[in-house]
Amino acid sequence: MKHKRKIGLVLVLILAALLLAGCGVQRGPIDPEAPAEGAWQALVVFPLTEALMFLNKLIDNAGIPYSYGWAIIVFTIIIKLVTLPLTIKQMQSTKAMQFLQPQLQELQKKYAKDRETLAQKQMEFYKEAGVSPMGGCLPLLIQFPILIGLYNALYRLAGLGELVNQRFFWIPDLSFPDATVGTAWLTQAWQAKDWTQLISYLILPILLVVTQLVVQKMTQTTSAGSDDPQQGMMKQMMLIMPIMFGWITLGVPSGLALYWVVSNVLSLVQQYFTLRGVHPAAETPKIEAKARKAEIEAPAVAGDNLALIKGVGDKTASVLAAAGIATFTDLASADETQLANVIDAAGLPSGNYAYWIKQAARHDPGSA
Repeated sequence: MKHKRKIGLVLVLILAALLLAGCGVQRGPIDPEAPAEGAWQALVVFPLTEALMFLNKLIDNAGIPYSYGWAIIVFTIIIKLVTLPLTIKQMQSTKAMQFLQPQLQELQKKYAKDRETLAQKQMEFYKEAGVSPMGGCLPLLIQFPILIGLYNALYRLAGLGELVNQRFFWIPDLSFPDATVGTAWLTQAWQAKDWTQLISYLILPILLVVTQLVVQKMTQTTSAGSDDPQQGMMKQMMLIMPIMFGWITLGVPSGLALYWVVSNVLSLVQQYFTLRGVHPAAETPKIEAKARKAEIEAPAVAGDNLALIKGVGDKTASVLAAAGIATFTDLASADETQLANVIDAAGLPSGNYAYWIKQAARHDPGSA
């Protein structure tokens, strides 16, 4: 259920992006004195246009070349700083979800044939652990209006004559391609064998796809060995999205692709430090305590009766004993692969082997 909501959210955002991109784009020359048409232009497009023009003027007055390109980069950095608290919250949610994956997989195995109960149990588990699986979506919700607003602002700058023929290193024109050209320039450049144009405007979309894939890999919360079909669908979706976004940037002004790539690079830097504890989440110890509460409070077992360990039972204990694992000492010294082989060979359901070993170690006299 949660994965379907995530996929639905992504599709809604993409649809909104396409709708906003198709509406409100001011094509051709623009009268700088003309008033804003509607709340979107007044509250988003015009302020972003003025912000970029202001930053460009500061950089140009400082004698720095490629002023509009640097203005877009500075603007991106400012946006990242403003949304940093939300990004940290997103990373904390990501770390929490990664920590909870083993317990979630156990729930998936237990209720594999009852999807409705599984969804209910997962929601209860998230609530008990104090984690929201949608906690990482807020920065995305904020980024999209900015992205679409910047898309409109760049066209407005081009219409005002500000952005046309503004170079940035290898990019000849940050306003290219315009709304009338779209992705048709690819075919035109290929037929004309204009390799310089192709290479110049293909670099940023390729960088976008690569950086987006790396960002998603760093924030991936699902286990590589998970066979949950919803998680598999989500992984496929997260693979398709960067390719789709890369294609979109082939038909929008290069200034927008520049913003997107720089934003991804900054996200990589933020995630590198945040996920490695430079900004540790205060909630993580609480989450860990809640998630392990049942295991910590597991009842003690008596003697060497492995059947009293939660999840083992008499039949499994007999199978283990036949394989030479008859005491707590034997079980505590076993490894998960060995246990899995024994249980699978007997045709029994797989168990939480790591938990069995930990419980056996707790009651093994030799480990005291």
